[in-house]
Parts: sequence; C-alpha cells; structure tokens
Amino acid sequence: MKQGIHPENYRLVAFKDMSNDEVFITKSTANTKETIEVDGENYPLVKLEISRTSHPFYTGKAKLLDTAGRIDKFKNKYAKFKK
Repeated sequence: MKQGIHPENYRLVAFKDMSNDEVFITKSTANTKETIEVDGENYPLVKLEISRTSHPFYTGKAKLLDTAGRIDKFKNKYAKFKK
C-alpha cells in the first residue's frame, strides 16, 4: 500500500449490527465515541441498524424493519391518491 495516501484515522473499526448482534471488523475512517472488545482487542465501535447479515436481500427472509415509522408516514402521505 502506498504511504501517505490514507487519512490519519484510517484504522480497524468494529461494526455491530444491532438487529442480530453480529460484529465484523474492517478498516474505516468513521468517527466513533464507543469501543468494543473483540477477541481480546479493543476496537472503535460503529452501530448499524442493518447489515449484510440481517438484510432481507442477502438472507432470503422477508422481514419488516421499521424503526422510525417511515412506512406509516409514507402510507398516510399518499393515502389520498389511493383509488
């Protein structure tokens, strides 16, 4: 890898899928305030609502994940156009 082309905070970061508690580690520049211990090592933690381990496209399971009421807001907004 070429030296001096990556940002200073390019490091290993743990990403945790909050819907199934799956944790994976990859390099990132994401800013975090929390840490997590994985296999005896501490990593900065980024929490995700959905990842490849819980997304219906990758798992083959149709699962409704509506954490902010977005579906209801959409239905209410466009109910007047319903025939």
